[in-house]
Amino acid sequence: MKRVSLYSMANCPHCKTAKQYLQQNKITFREVDVKSPAGQKEFAKTGYRGVPILKIGDQFLNGFSVKGFNALYKG
Repeated sequence: MKRVSLYSMANCPHCKTAKQYLQQNKITFREVDVKSPAGQKEFAKTGYRGVPILKIGDQFLNGFSVKGFNALYKG
């Protein structure tokens, strides 16, 4: 199984959708709050500016789509 990290922030509807999808499909993930000091540092290293960003293994998915996620997670 690939390790999954979700970079998100509280009031982001797309982050919420991504989180619900992961939970419903019982995919273990680590949530990184990009508004926390540690989260900001980690997020800055990704090179992305908006959320949600999913890190799947060593690849990144900018934004969330079921198709995009599954391609990286199962591929």
